[in-house]
Amino acid sequence: MTKKGADHKAQLSRVNRIEGQVRGIGKMIEDDKYCIDILTQVKAVRSAMKSLELEVLEAHLNCCLKKAIDSESKEEMTEKVDEIIDIVRRVSKS
Repeated sequence: MTKKGADHKAQLSRVNRIEGQVRGIGKMIEDDKYCIDILTQVKAVRSAMKSLELEVLEAHLNCCLKKAIDSESKEEMTEKVDEIIDIVRRVSKS
């Protein structure tokens, strides 16, 4: 999906919140806050990123893959399925 749709707007909003959390961690480090408090915030950012990752994958399945299936192009369907398999493999390694 190349153009921004409603899903991308929601995803961008989440990215902006995550960006704010990361800046907050930087401020905590600058202010020499307690390490456990910093680690707690790092964990929250990791969790938010994982949620975003799943949201983007779900949107891809519901939009891009569905569009490939609806096109009835075997080549396009195979391409989308291969992309999904590849990304799941890469994600599972992290």
